[in-house]
Amino acid sequence: MMDSQERLISLSTRVLTNILTPLGYEFSMATSEHADGIQLMITSPDARFLIGEDGDRLDDLQYLVNRIVQAEWEDAPRVRIDCDRYRERAEAKLLRRARAKAERVLETGKPLMMERLNAYQRRLIHNELAKMPGIVTESEATESRFKRITISRAE
Repeated sequence: MMDSQERLISLSTRVLTNILTPLGYEFSMATSEHADGIQLMITSPDARFLIGEDGDRLDDLQYLVNRIVQAEWEDAPRVRIDCDRYRERAEAKLLRRARAKAERVLETGKPLMMERLNAYQRRLIHNELAKMPGIVTESEATESRFKRITISRAE
């Protein structure tokens, strides 16, 4: 009997392989643990096509894999997909921008807004800036999938 980690790895790698192989992509895949579940790291000579513009295809692949996995396993842990460490670099850059804005808010006292972000990116920023004394963050109240975060001084 497989444990849940092995089941998630088996299911998610099969799903991703079944998506990419018929499309003709050459790739290899490695798995690792991630905070929410597992990460599938793709290495491919076709990386730029798999990543897309600003990671949009990577986000789409991750969304598809998670939907298919959750259709087979309702409470499955999350699967994160990266390609040639793109997401890792993009997240580090996003957090650097958020910290820089927070520093500016501390200096000036004026609230600043981040660009529109998806739920995962917003969670990263909220968690990162929660570590900064004197800073509070709030996502805008809208039905949109992409929302802006306001960074303010704590009262």
